[in-house]
Amino acid sequence: MELTLLGTGAPEGLPSPGCPCAVCATALGDAARAATALLVDGVLLLDLTPGAAFAAARAGHSLAGVRQVLLSHPHDGPAVEVPAGLPQPGRVPDGRELALLTGHRVRAVATDAPGTGYEVTGPDGDRLLYLPPGTAPAGSPAEQTAYEMVVADVVGRPDGLARLRAAGAVAPTTDVVAVHIGHGAPGGPELVRRLAAAGARAVPDGSTLAVGAYEDVPDLPRRTLILGGARSGKSVEAERRLEAFPDVLYVATGGTRGGDGEWAERVRVHRERRPGSWRTTETCDLVPLLAEPGPPLLVDCLSLWLTQVMDDVNAWDDAEWAGGGERSLRKRVTELTDAVRGTRRTVVAVSNEVGSGIVPATASGRRYRDELGRLNAAFASECEHVLLVVAGQALPLRP
Repeated sequence: MELTLLGTGAPEGLPSPGCPCAVCATALGDAARAATALLVDGVLLLDLTPGAAFAAARAGHSLAGVRQVLLSHPHDGPAVEVPAGLPQPGRVPDGRELALLTGHRVRAVATDAPGTGYEVTGPDGDRLLYLPPGTAPAGSPAEQTAYEMVVADVVGRPDGLARLRAAGAVAPTTDVVAVHIGHGAPGGPELVRRLAAAGARAVPDGSTLAVGAYEDVPDLPRRTLILGGARSGKSVEAERRLEAFPDVLYVATGGTRGGDGEWAERVRVHRERRPGSWRTTETCDLVPLLAEPGPPLLVDCLSLWLTQVMDDVNAWDDAEWAGGGERSLRKRVTELTDAVRGTRRTVVAVSNEVGSGIVPATASGRRYRDELGRLNAAFASECEHVLLVVAGQALPLRP
């Protein structure tokens, strides 16, 4: 089965007409996107958009062979003119199936927002799922075999991808293609990086893809370290990298601080922005978690883990430090980095990047700064991806 993406953008396209934002201003050439429309084997058109016939011609295709036009979502604005020769657009009721004379079968999939998703099975048995903008499958999808391709709003609804993964509908071999891309998505290389972290990719308008060809599926990084300063956005970046996956275990190393209302508020904000399917554990005992199998781990953060370990070995006292505290700390750090090296789990860890400015006034402060730098370097050496977040922008140090 062959899929041609006549457009890959949000319903208003990219750039959005009249919008002065930075993403729209730089959406030039291949970065410009028309409203999403899909042409399947030249016989099935999913979503009719302005200029579909010209888009098909630019991609080396014709709409003359289209036998069915299906709409996936309500269209705002004036009605789109149906090109001569095309059948009138329609919609399949949720749960119903449509059989084409060409051997294609289309089943309507209910979504949690206005619109209809379509599962298309080709004559060869390969299956693709197409979801309209801003939607995810309604409810919890039943257990099923994996699709060969999923075409969906990955940037806007990563939780939909998580639901499909939980049901087995998206597997490591599923080609996940992001569409409905508008000015709410990052531009340039940042879009590629963010989608790759979710196991997805974006392609330019006019691309033709073979459903079931797996060579282009991004390899997911298994271990990622995210560094940054205070309020840089490092925790948000870490959460974003796993929001398309179900059953994440959030490892909070900070614990609770009785009577500290400001800290309690920080913890509350963190909890509320996490997906509801994630679980949380408050612990600094990271080595056993890394050793056992299980869902992805998000560790936030290593700097608080180091504080706890330095408390354990009484590293703040100069005499204790010289009398064995330093050796004990080095041993604990080695145990952690060895566990990271050997883990089979997906791990995203957060840590503070310090020491670029004011030198701490106390010996214990300087000791903590130095040891955190050593910990970050040792942990980073065991990770496939290392990012530095500055002013909310993620800069890859090890892509």
